[in-house]
Amino acid sequence: NDFLTPFNDWFEGGSLLSREMTIPPVNITEQKDDYQVSLAAPGLKKDDFNIDVDGNMLTISCEKEEKKEEKDTRYNRREYSYSSFERSFTLPDEVNKDKIDAKYEDGVLKLILPKKEEAKKMAISKHIAVK
Repeated sequence: NDFLTPFNDWFEGGSLLSREMTIPPVNITEQKDDYQVSLAAPGLKKDDFNIDVDGNMLTISCEKEEKKEEKDTRYNRREYSYSSFERSFTLPDEVNKDKIDAKYEDGVLKLILPKKEEAKKMAISKHIAVK
């Protein structure tokens, strides 16, 4: 039964399959000087991520392969786990693509997308009174 457990997980309830194909949630907030993107991806390392900008498209992707082996006097068991995801976002024109910064800590990938200087000046808020 232990031998078939990982195989059965793919078909009974889909727990293994759904875990491997999960797309991490993303929060995007706009600040005065930048946009902040937070992607929840626990259990990864900073080297697992690929972040690319192509034109106005920001793509965050990850590929991770794990191998696990158990040895006993009666049997040998190996499991391979491969997981990946890709998220793409269209960048606003006011983002300074040359100064995008990324940091991974506590299971969260954080990107800072600074605004161009002219966009910061235009973002001055103003209250308008109703007449």
